Amino acid sequence: MKVLLLNQVFYPDVVAVAQQLTDLGVDISAAGHEVTVLCSSRGYDNPGLHYPRREEQGGMRIVRVPVLGLGKKSIWRRVLGFASFFVTSFLWLMLMPRQDVVVVTPPPPLLSFMAAIFVKLRGGRLVYWNMDLNPDEAIAAGWMREDSFVARFMAFALRFSLRASSSIIVLDRFMKERILAKDIPEHKVHVVPIWSHDEASQFDPEGRDAFRRQLGVEDKFVVMYSGNHTPLHPLDTVLEAALRLKDDERIAFAFVGGGSEQPRVKAFAESHGLKNIFCAPYQPLAKLAGSLSAADMHVVVLGDPFVGIVHPCKIYNMMAVGAPFLYVGPTQSHIVDLRAEEDVARMGNFVRHGEVERVVEIISGMAVEWKAGCHSRPGRPRTLDRFTRQALMPEMIRLIEAASRTKP
Repeated sequence: MKVLLLNQVFYPDVVAVAQQLTDLGVDISAAGHEVTVLCSSRGYDNPGLHYPRREEQGGMRIVRVPVLGLGKKSIWRRVLGFASFFVTSFLWLMLMPRQDVVVVTPPPPLLSFMAAIFVKLRGGRLVYWNMDLNPDEAIAAGWMREDSFVARFMAFALRFSLRASSSIIVLDRFMKERILAKDIPEHKVHVVPIWSHDEASQFDPEGRDAFRRQLGVEDKFVVMYSGNHTPLHPLDTVLEAALRLKDDERIAFAFVGGGSEQPRVKAFAESHGLKNIFCAPYQPLAKLAGSLSAADMHVVVLGDPFVGIVHPCKIYNMMAVGAPFLYVGPTQSHIVDLRAEEDVARMGNFVRHGEVERVVEIISGMAVEWKAGCHSRPGRPRTLDRFTRQALMPEMIRLIEAASRTKP
């Protein structure tokens, strides 16, 4: 079976989508299939990084197309960057022979539309692996009006892509509900969550010490937000808590990753003269265990309007290192579903956006226990066994192989 993986990011990029898609490509290849990857030649968070235009890796043939390196400091820069990838990948795609299955994973928006056109013209089957949903995301974020021409065209393109797909893979039940609400047959939609990187996110005491030394927080109770910093994950409540706790020398806040909102975190710390906020870039997979293990408490954030649009996948790696977490978000979400599990409930606290005093109370209480030597890590929950690569990848590959056998 010939399989094409289509996305802007891929190995060796360190953003989460790139890591998950790379896992999938490696395992499809290991299952005996021929895998080609079409992606960008530049780093996603750091467009100054240039990757080889052609590469063989893990049994896969990787083709990287040129894109504009404008960065993500403004919406128009992001749009032009996405557009350049769309154009160059579309031109390259039109020269490709038929593929048995195309697995497409937006972003950028309209990538699935391009993939649907390709399978219509060349044949083969489309598998839509949905990690976020546009234009729903852009509308919920206030980036575009629902009645605008662009939003209506993107909604049409999304429906066209979903209807052209032989299989649609979503990450949780809330995503499935959103897809079904677009009049998509239920038999097409399958829930397969993102997997944890268990081999790279076990608790690592040496890596923990090294990362804490790197940040200069060896003797602090470290509250960490790790991952993409975007408006979809509003950090206001956490930042306000950091402001309230600025004079508590026991506590440090670490913001690890990147994205359009990380400069705002740095600006907030600078404008308020905060010495308890520390920032670090995305960590490569080889150092992920150390950076995650450095936290005494992790923070998971989801904006109220984005349930079913994005999936808070960072929770799995956090659970893998056995650290407690604080969830800031709506009462109906995948994280709340997980907290219904007894062994996850003992790891996590839950607050709504704006409940700053409650966040301060939780963090202060845990810091007191930590200072007194009473604070212990909950340890890896058994629930996580359902969310490992070993548990979920066979179902992913089965769905892709089944799609290749479906009738047009």
